[in-house]
Amino acid sequence: MEIAIIAHDLKKELMTQFCIAYCGILSKHNLCATNITAKYISEATGLEIERLMAGMQGGKQQIASRISCNEIDVLLYFKDTRPDAEVEDIEVELLRLCDLYSIPVATNIATAEVVVTALDRGDLDWREIINPRSAYNLKLKAQNNAN
Repeated sequence: MEIAIIAHDLKKELMTQFCIAYCGILSKHNLCATNITAKYISEATGLEIERLMAGMQGGKQQIASRISCNEIDVLLYFKDTRPDAEVEDIEVELLRLCDLYSIPVATNIATAEVVVTALDRGDLDWREIINPRSAYNLKLKAQNNAN
């Protein structure tokens, strides 16, 4: 599965701790994250993470683009929860795209735990059929090309 990770500056430590706790599950999947978040997580866990641009420099847009192409199976997005936090247009768009393409999204640690444990149980395996970059679909494409 393809898992995208974004964490607001105030949530990077929490996301890192979450990834440490669930490193065993996350290591079985392909991870991408915005630049600094990827750096923190990979340094703390040793997980291999594709580093995208920083969130403010286009990393969130890169993830949104992958979501719109159905190339992301899960989004872990720990947002700024301060009452006066400014909500960016791209944040609204990310959540809209997840709804549009039926991408499970977690915006807090409780939901992230539910999503990651469901992922480990195989509850999200249906995403393999939808994601064109999944091992399932790449295998089908190879079989079709061989025929």
